[in-house]
Amino acid sequence: MRSYDVIGIGLGPYNLGLACLTAPIAEIDALFLEARDDVSWHPGMLLESSRLQTPFLADLVTLADPTSPFSFLAYLKEIGRLYPFYIRESFFPLRAEYDAYCRWAAAKLPNLRFGHQVSTVEYDPTSEQYVVTATVGGDTVTHRARHLVLGTGTPPYLPEACAGLDSDAVHNSRYLEHRDALRAKRSITIVGSGQSAAEIYHDLLSDIGTYGYQLNWVTRSPRFFPLEYTKLTLEMTSPDYVDYFHALPEQTRYDLEAEQKGLFKGISADLVNDIFDLLYATSVPGPVNTRLLTNTELTGVDHDRSTGRHTLRLRHVEQGREHTLDTEGLVLATGYRYQVPAFCDPIRDRLRFDAHGRLDVARNYSVDHTGRGIFLQNGGTHTHSITSPDLGMGPYRNSWIIRELVGREVYPIEKSITFQEFGVPA
Repeated sequence: MRSYDVIGIGLGPYNLGLACLTAPIAEIDALFLEARDDVSWHPGMLLESSRLQTPFLADLVTLADPTSPFSFLAYLKEIGRLYPFYIRESFFPLRAEYDAYCRWAAAKLPNLRFGHQVSTVEYDPTSEQYVVTATVGGDTVTHRARHLVLGTGTPPYLPEACAGLDSDAVHNSRYLEHRDALRAKRSITIVGSGQSAAEIYHDLLSDIGTYGYQLNWVTRSPRFFPLEYTKLTLEMTSPDYVDYFHALPEQTRYDLEAEQKGLFKGISADLVNDIFDLLYATSVPGPVNTRLLTNTELTGVDHDRSTGRHTLRLRHVEQGREHTLDTEGLVLATGYRYQVPAFCDPIRDRLRFDAHGRLDVARNYSVDHTGRGIFLQNGGTHTHSITSPDLGMGPYRNSWIIRELVGREVYPIEKSITFQEFGVPA
């Protein structure tokens, strides 16, 4: 059985970026396993006009290695779209072309294995290696490695109010595959406050005149928060802020995590304005059959199978008053939450957990007791702040992981890049 230096489990942008950055490093023998049949980045949300909320420089590799052949600009050059992108004069790629870029990069890498559903990970103390078992088309395969990088992503989250709900309600991660069925309903309600909720609302609002449904948008937030995108705030996606945030007491970090959601889960300001402009244009002939409910918390859902109707139990947060809303279609744009994969159960004793029961992610992104055996991609907003889900910080995190793997700094790691100071001056 072949042994590897490192096995990456899951092939989202972060582990795919790690595969690209380790490709030219001779002393790293890496293998990457993915349960799906191909790389696919949020396929349920690849709406035709939706854009990334980060610039094209936040690709798989550029912020670690601007000369990499796996850059987004290299992709555009190879497919003959570099000049159109240049003339477009926008830093922000379309989601669909970012997805195509990821698949382009994956096709160039020989050490990716698709259709590999990892079932268990065990530790062999004799060889000091992790034993990764996966099923492939009904067969079982086993691989060994000294290090693991967990990149399985954050699975869709459904609120407690929807526990046990047995209906055709759709999480936003599967919106596109259910869009036609939603359009056929007499009413549709979107629950959620972030970018995905806004993109789906805008998409359905664009067709409201064609299909004639009633369209509702319910959010617990007091308003439709725009993503804060000022430059001094963007300095919080930096090595400096990671150092500061990670060194804070655990409870302080958790308090800040709750407060900072608007810094990475808000709606792009352009989209907020586009929604208003579309509402305005649609209302010229007469009232638009839509409702936007803020300060409104979903407390429960009842579903009538005979009519296909959902009855949403709602509570107005500020007024403390309860009411209901009937809807046929229900889209839950309620985000994602990290969970430790079940295949890690045999090695839980090797993982570090904090007082809240979540993985205790070290400054170098390790999550095991040795401090350099198992690393985590994303899933660390409670330890590494808003940098954890930020695409632009992926190459930075991978530069750290690569340094731990080979014992040297292959890609220069920025130490201090901000004008502001986050803590008490030294």
